[in-house]
Amino acid sequence: MRCVVQRVLSSSVEVDGKTVSEIGEGLNVLVGIGPDDNDRDCDYIAEKLTGLRIFEDEEGKTNLSMADIVARGRSCGIILISQFTLMGDVRHGKRPSFTGAAAPEIAEGIYLRLVEAVEKICGPLGIYVGRGVFRADMKVKILNDGPFTVLLDSKKLF
Repeated sequence: MRCVVQRVLSSSVEVDGKTVSEIGEGLNVLVGIGPDDNDRDCDYIAEKLTGLRIFEDEEGKTNLSMADIVARGRSCGIILISQFTLMGDVRHGKRPSFTGAAAPEIAEGIYLRLVEAVEKICGPLGIYVGRGVFRADMKVKILNDGPFTVLLDSKKLF
């Protein structure tokens, strides 16, 4: 499982002209799912996402996680968006090959399991968890903060 994690001031997902998820400060996460991803990958990514210390403290250092933000009285959210193109391979030629992406009928279940794992951690903390619509044509608005973007890979390839 691969994720592009962006610290945002705001983010929203629109499908067919209707907003389906929206946050202010928080994380926008694009999620690519591989054919061998499973519950372990979901748990690893959920723990990483919710514990990432990429928000600035009072001294301007990136020491705070989403839980720390909420503990300081600010609201925080996370949006998880399935994006099979993250598994694309362009090492050979110029047209991406998506053979590294899980089949949609497998990927959807794993994506929903990831959402569930993140909700399990974030819910009790009061952190809103939004998501995209699997296999939909989504319009994603991102107001990147910094910009601050990190990559996660459950197989620890990078």
